[in-house]
Amino acid sequence: MKKIYITRQIPEVGVKMLTDKGYEVDINKKNRPLTQKELIKAISKKPYDAVLTLLTDQVDAKVFDACTTAKIYANFAIGFNNIDIVEAKKRGIYVTNTPGGGADRVAEHTLALVLALSCRVVEADEYMRKGKFKGWDPMIFHGTKLAGKILGIIGTGRIGADVAHRAVNGFGMKLVYYDVKRNDELEKSFGAVFYPTVEEVLKVADVISIHVPLLPSTQHLINAERLAMMKKTAYLVNTSRGQVVDENSLVLALKNGVIAGAGLDVFEFEPKLAKGLAKLPNVVLTPHIASGTAEARHEMALLSTTNIIQTLEGGVPQNSVV
Repeated sequence: MKKIYITRQIPEVGVKMLTDKGYEVDINKKNRPLTQKELIKAISKKPYDAVLTLLTDQVDAKVFDACTTAKIYANFAIGFNNIDIVEAKKRGIYVTNTPGGGADRVAEHTLALVLALSCRVVEADEYMRKGKFKGWDPMIFHGTKLAGKILGIIGTGRIGADVAHRAVNGFGMKLVYYDVKRNDELEKSFGAVFYPTVEEVLKVADVISIHVPLLPSTQHLINAERLAMMKKTAYLVNTSRGQVVDENSLVLALKNGVIAGAGLDVFEFEPKLAKGLAKLPNVVLTPHIASGTAEARHEMALLSTTNIIQTLEGGVPQNSVV
């Protein structure tokens, strides 16, 4: 009987797919991420054939050594920066992700953050809750109109392109972008203007939206030097990976008026925040929920368990990154 270990509860549809195949499935019963030490202890108890991981699980050589029978680590996430891909490839272990799961929802959440910033929704909500509203006042909470403003997208994969579609067609924004390669479809469909460097995009955009994977080349892609290149009236939105932004430098930039505001769904020191970030009035924070819908989680469960089944039946998983 094939044995599967799942590092945290996922939607039942995924578990059922595995048990319907006759597989033995064990699931972490703790309602929190496992530490790496706990993960190693859990997967060393049985000769598991597959491990279904979450993006909070740090998987490296020590984890692979703990369960040498596992043929696949199926990541329940769009990204896979939490897994040592080079080491997995060396050992002939498949690593998969769930690239379609929640991508459109991330685009929606990205624009929700943009709107919250430009309409000053969070500040106004707090103002109302504290009983400060005494009647209509033409001089309070002036926001920023999005129509005609320039959206700068860093990374134009599926999510970045989806944000572009919604921003241009929904809000009448203009579009500039940077990517490692030009996106002809984006230029043709939305009149997007390509810039060959991140810096050039930062200098002209009114809103910057980040959609890059976490790689050595994107670690602290947005740092103090690059924040200083942005317009003082600009907003920064990050729904990719927290470590792409130097969070301590961002706190200083927001405090000192280097940029107007930021919307973050991911954090460099997650689940902790950089000192002072939560106290700033010009930042909107959400707890890594950009892909968080029932539909998205359902799709991610189907994708990750399908990858496992395909592997254990002798095939190549459809979403293999190694």
